[in-house]
Amino acid sequence: MPDAPAHQTSTAASGPLTGLRVVEFAGLGPGPFACMMLADMGAEVITLDRLGANKNQQSATGRGRRIVELDLKDDEARAQTLDLLEHADALIEGFRPGVMERLGFGPDVVHARNPRLVYGRMTGWGQDGPLAQAAGHDINYISVTGALAAIGPAEKPVPPLNLVGDFGGGALYLVVGVLAALLEAKKSGKGQVVDAAMCDGAASLMTMFFDFAAAGRWNGGRESNFLDGGAHFYGVYECACGRFISIGSIEPQFYALLRQHAGLSDQAFDAQMDREAWPSLKRRLAETFKSKTRDDWCRIMEGTDICFAPVLSLSEAPSHPHMAARGTFVERHGAIQPAPAPRFSRTPSVIRETAKSDMVDVINAWRAGK
Repeated sequence: MPDAPAHQTSTAASGPLTGLRVVEFAGLGPGPFACMMLADMGAEVITLDRLGANKNQQSATGRGRRIVELDLKDDEARAQTLDLLEHADALIEGFRPGVMERLGFGPDVVHARNPRLVYGRMTGWGQDGPLAQAAGHDINYISVTGALAAIGPAEKPVPPLNLVGDFGGGALYLVVGVLAALLEAKKSGKGQVVDAAMCDGAASLMTMFFDFAAAGRWNGGRESNFLDGGAHFYGVYECACGRFISIGSIEPQFYALLRQHAGLSDQAFDAQMDREAWPSLKRRLAETFKSKTRDDWCRIMEGTDICFAPVLSLSEAPSHPHMAARGTFVERHGAIQPAPAPRFSRTPSVIRETAKSDMVDVINAWRAGK
């Protein structure tokens, strides 16, 4: 069965989460990204933001919401918020531990009104522990997990954008946790708190590498292992044009194809898994790849089982034939952004517009089951 198109846009909800009601307390980074995913998959997400916030309603991570601006210190606004939460399935918040309690919307208060609500909490350090109240950013949260120390050249670690902490270890674990708790709530009728900490998620993402270390297949030095740029057959190489390609020829049959298409007939390349030989083989392979342009190597290697791809910039990626054929990127409001993922064969995700709403209208609609 062909994949459902991921580039659809609509004013109506579509997706496997249609009918799910989520209240988002506006925040930054992983919380909005998680709610973007939920909204793309059909959930109705109501974002509660401060008065006069005037968020960019065309942003990718803020898409698909209905935004209500209000003052949570105002008694009437607080009462309305509790009324809204009484009819919600899930709550998403990303404040430091204790802030929601001080605002009067802690789990005990909310669950007294709505026992089945799933309460998703997104933080860097988690709800408890010595650092729970400390400020931090993605780079700090992944520093304590072993992830940052393992990424980058031998000289020093390099921040992997904020993919590992904010989005991989944060937003995606929050989404998985909230959906799992929602499934359980259907059986038990009871909600629960989902404590999604970026440091926990990033540590979880490192599971395979801890496994490798325990088996003696991974050492602590960067650029000295087969997946961190140490091996000549797994890495990034510069071409004659100054652009780059990526090679991931780990398996013997793929490595054989690499040798064949790159003209690596020297017997020295027989020692694929000899760590002592990697530095010299890497230098020789670098010279080989620098003899042709990136486009030349694409013509030679792309589409083969070498495990090859050009390294594309943000401006180049949407035009790549594979990305274009799958509609992986879309144009919205004159800007390019990624389309919803993953894809569903029967209930495709769509991108919906973000718009401001009135709290009373939303409450009345939810009370009426609309």
